Amino acid sequence: MARVLMKGNEALAEGAIRAGCRFYAGYPITPQSEVVEYMSWRMAQAGGQFVQSESEVAGICMIYGACAAGIRSMGSSSGPGFTLLHEGISYISSAELPCVIADVQRYGTGLGDIFQGQSDYWQAVKGGGHGDYRLLVLAPNSVQETVDLVALAFDKAEQYRNPVLLLTDAAIGQMIEPVNLPDVIELDPDRFEWSLKGKQGGQFRKHTSTMYYIAEFNKYIKKKFDSIEANEERWEAFCAEDAELIFVAYGISSRICKEAVRLGRDKGIKLGLIRPISLWPFPKKAFSEFSSSLKGFLTVEMSALGQICEDVALAARCRYPVYADLPGDKVPESDRLLALAKDILAGKVKEVL
Repeated sequence: MARVLMKGNEALAEGAIRAGCRFYAGYPITPQSEVVEYMSWRMAQAGGQFVQSESEVAGICMIYGACAAGIRSMGSSSGPGFTLLHEGISYISSAELPCVIADVQRYGTGLGDIFQGQSDYWQAVKGGGHGDYRLLVLAPNSVQETVDLVALAFDKAEQYRNPVLLLTDAAIGQMIEPVNLPDVIELDPDRFEWSLKGKQGGQFRKHTSTMYYIAEFNKYIKKKFDSIEANEERWEAFCAEDAELIFVAYGISSRICKEAVRLGRDKGIKLGLIRPISLWPFPKKAFSEFSSSLKGFLTVEMSALGQICEDVALAARCRYPVYADLPGDKVPESDRLLALAKDILAGKVKEVL
């Protein structure tokens, strides 16, 4: 275990290597280019393989091949680059292979801009590729949690034989914080019965697969994703038990919301926070019971449309109004959030849902 100061993107890469990742393919795009740069030299030190692919499409296909061989494999991107990964991600999911993809979100529509943002929520949790598949989506809100969750992501990818998405953002990716790095682990890619290893003992292994277009596979794959949804909800609740208004936020926005909750509590305003750590499955259990004094939820995310609002309303079974704060590419400010919360509680703000 080592404690060091690290930038979020570099900690993501180091955390992956220490978790046993030995293949990385990616393409530089702001604000995640430090992941590619760090992997370009560090992966060789760890005895793994780094490829700067000619495109994101090529990179995800290389990851497909590496994870089919049982090697812990990862790719990363942002914005339009993340979009290009999705055809390969959906194919990897249909092949039931484990890998980790990191999206360091940027802001905007289409090409967008290089500023921090949280504009990829719908694409991440609703599925940006084709067909019936889902991704376990984990959202850190600190450099330390980035390291912790990337290790968890690899474990869960192998447990469910499915890609896992780490959804971070430019603010966390570019900030520098102290982080405890775990020891490096080494894993045998031949530990899986399904991995492709060519000849063994002079004989080819036989590999069979239930094809995705027959009824048996439909039942099987639904059961798998139902299991993920039932067992992998993760969240943090802060002062939510007696709150009159509860913030709902993930990533960097959640940190500012927590500060606003503290400021409000100091002034006698009962605010709370629910921070989804798993964005899919969305933590519905966190929204099951509240104080009778609860007047609604205030979602806070750096986007233009309020992408998380609908999931909050559905998780709460539409029993409470949902309001939204959308600061665009600006990190929210706690003082402004507190003022908005006061206006909501005074009935001066129109609900979104």
